[in-house]
Amino acid sequence: MPFVSIRILEGHSQKRKNEISRRVTEAISEVAELPMEAIWVVVEDVPGSDWFVAGKPVREPKGS
Repeated sequence: MPFVSIRILEGHSQKRKNEISRRVTEAISEVAELPMEAIWVVVEDVPGSDWFVAGKPVREPKGS
């Protein structure tokens, strides 16, 4: 059973996360020739203060 973990910068709508999950599930189902029910997807929101690019947080914590 495939398990997909997606980390995404917080702030995306539930509608967008649902669409990402649907598309990832469909792609894996098609390529791996598995039923969609066998594919698990978890979407984790990561705060910008914990997401770093070039050693700097994407968003500074409030009160910094």
